[in-house]
Amino acid sequence: MCRWIAYRGETTAFEHYVTEPEHSLVTQSIRALESTAGTNGDGFGLGWYGDHPEPGLYRETRPAWSDENLRYLCRHLHSHLFFAHVRAATGTAVTRQNCHPFACGRWLFMHNGFVGSWNRLRRKVEAMIPDALYPSRLGTTDSEAVFLAIVGAGIDQDPIGATRKVLGSLCQLVNQDGLREHLRFTSALSNGHDLYAFRFAANDRANSLYYREDGDQVIAVSEPYDREPDWIEVPPDHVLVARASCAAEIVPLFAAGTAGLDAERKRSQRVVGDL
Repeated sequence: MCRWIAYRGETTAFEHYVTEPEHSLVTQSIRALESTAGTNGDGFGLGWYGDHPEPGLYRETRPAWSDENLRYLCRHLHSHLFFAHVRAATGTAVTRQNCHPFACGRWLFMHNGFVGSWNRLRRKVEAMIPDALYPSRLGTTDSEAVFLAIVGAGIDQDPIGATRKVLGSLCQLVNQDGLREHLRFTSALSNGHDLYAFRFAANDRANSLYYREDGDQVIAVSEPYDREPDWIEVPPDHVLVARASCAAEIVPLFAAGTAGLDAERKRSQRVVGDL
């Protein structure tokens, strides 16, 4: 599966997190330690916020370890909030449009996971994207489709609620007709000020997610980039919420009033226990 890092804090150079550490994201693209895919060489991408409300993007189809531009970009690019992602494709083409992160308006998104039997479910998931947002559908991945569905579900008013709503619909789809397809959703989402990181799975085990907090600095990662002991694992079915000028907190993804989705989650967990 993919590997990623999300940073929110004082303005800093990307290189301190993406290229320099002992187990940097570039190193993880060659040899990930907590991933079902040891190599993540199907492209990479950077997303960041600067002087404009919408994020900047740089995405490339070459492996992160073989792009000579990446080291220079990470040395010279600075931001208070940025994403970096290395991709292990799960069935869709290796194209620039399919590389993470994805942007829509002021929102930035990246994902580690998949929707099982994507070719079968793709049309139904894409139907969740409102017509007004469908022109933003540039690639063919499940990740981008799910992101645009979340944007259309009310992300500006309630990012967690919008994500919860879409995950509920996805749970129903993967469990239709007793098929129990796998769904993994470990993702990061930001509007340039606030950072949200989700860890969820249905009919499967959730991909890893950790974070570290130091003052105003919050870093979320697929796996730690160093051996320091202060990394905290985000539990499955929870969200890391790091709003601007606020301390990070871990909140349940399934809040009160989501009984339908909670029932789908419990049913999926029972299936995992039977695997």
